[in-house]
Amino acid sequence: MTLLAEYGDDATLLAGGQSLVPLLALRLAYPSALIDLSAVDGLDYIRRDNAHVAIGAMTRERAAERSDVVRESVPLLAAAMPLIGHIAIRNRGTIGGSAAHSDPSAEIPAVAVALDAEMVARSSARGQRTISAADFFQGFFTTSLEADEALVELRFPVVQPGTGVAFEEATRRHGDFAMVGAAAAVRTEGGRIADGRVVLIGVSDTPVRHAEAEAVLTGAEPTTEAFEASGALAADSVTPPSALHGTSAYRKQLVRVLVRRALASAAQGSLEAR
Repeated sequence: MTLLAEYGDDATLLAGGQSLVPLLALRLAYPSALIDLSAVDGLDYIRRDNAHVAIGAMTRERAAERSDVVRESVPLLAAAMPLIGHIAIRNRGTIGGSAAHSDPSAEIPAVAVALDAEMVARSSARGQRTISAADFFQGFFTTSLEADEALVELRFPVVQPGTGVAFEEATRRHGDFAMVGAAAAVRTEGGRIADGRVVLIGVSDTPVRHAEAEAVLTGAEPTTEAFEASGALAADSVTPPSALHGTSAYRKQLVRVLVRRALASAAQGSLEAR
């Protein structure tokens, strides 16, 4: 952290390098200094207490993917991990690096937003602070981290009993960035939805959580009609940019379909857990 304070905006942190190195190769990033975090001790761990699972920023994505703690306590993160690139990428890429990179098509930021995760930042001069995921991701490749701060930990709430999860994506090929993705978590009680979470990626410059799409689920029976209504609200509230592999209208239709699928899968998991 001392080096980061010294160089400030002229420095870039190197974690796993799976996002940064391509940017350097394409001359889209050209920092004056690279600070390699691989030799920093104490940032590679997965720990659970009664309420949270804490994951160190330098924890490899593959380690989280294979973790029994993550699978049992943060199943939405476990569902998202296999969708990140290929195994070779996940062997090097880090949980904190993906979050701090703030790519709007990335899975880890979406999971953090969906679960109300907390991001722990540290500065050598100002100490440590905790930032809610909702406030952390501010734009395309932009977070609320200050120039002298590094992301050191992500804290995910332990899943509540009876919660089902799903993460659905549309990609041209396995391992490609998602054209659109939908993360969903559904908790049922007494045959009705007590809590529903819907977060989209690939439709804006940050992960997008949809209050209206979630509100229509609360108290509803977990039916196809309810999931279709939620998907329609989510689709109507976004205007994704047109891109090489899909127009805005096509991607809006993907939102509708993927939200419906993700909610149906999550609800099924919730009912089976009861």
